[in-house]
Amino acid sequence: MSERLRPLGLIGGMSWHSTATYYRRVNERVAQARGAHASARISLQSLDFSEVRACQVADDYARSGRMLAEAGTACEAGGAEVLAICTNLMHRNYDDLVAAVRTPVLHIADAVAAACLREGRTRVGLLGTRPVMELDFYATRLAAYGLEVVTPDLEDRVEVDRVVFEEITRGVFRESSRDRYVDIMRGLASRGADVVALACTEIGLLVPPGAAPLPVLDTALVHADALADLALDPALPLPLPQALPRVPA
Repeated sequence: MSERLRPLGLIGGMSWHSTATYYRRVNERVAQARGAHASARISLQSLDFSEVRACQVADDYARSGRMLAEAGTACEAGGAEVLAICTNLMHRNYDDLVAAVRTPVLHIADAVAAACLREGRTRVGLLGTRPVMELDFYATRLAAYGLEVVTPDLEDRVEVDRVVFEEITRGVFRESSRDRYVDIMRGLASRGADVVALACTEIGLLVPPGAAPLPVLDTALVHADALADLALDPALPLPLPQALPRVPA
């Protein structure tokens, strides 16, 4: 393995609570692998989530796309050789970011799919904000790897989304919300899910793996680990936006 660390670019602040998870996880992995005082080379652009949230509420993803593109360009200027959006929902703007930069961008759903395949999972329960659960930009990405996606019913989707934006993205973690999430996970398991993807990067802060009724993939940790692998081994191939697998019909 090369001694050189590949520089990373993180686009975070959506919310800062999960961005801290990314920063900590990547640096823990680098320190574990390299020892002594080793830490990751990271360019971080932390956005004001109130501005991003305003775009989400207004369905103004053109504006948020420009915000992420500007942040990605800044990370690129800071020397980053691979970029990441540190949130699931804002991968709605993945294509806008890819179009604005020359640097490869590691899609969070690609990291999640790779983790599922490594663990032999085939049917993924998706737990995240309503757009992540209801629109096709995320599920289609997973399906490209041959994975089936299961989502909660409407009432549960509404409650999961409410907890995300009224509580956990504000640093509020309630036991009652944890219990409700666990019940929703049980429902996903009863419908055949063999793993739950915590497809909001703050959910892992609310529901630890030991509290879940079936195996979980914390997308923040999965994404951060994939980034750490790329940082630690510059010989690893960088992600290509168009390199999705072709699954036979």
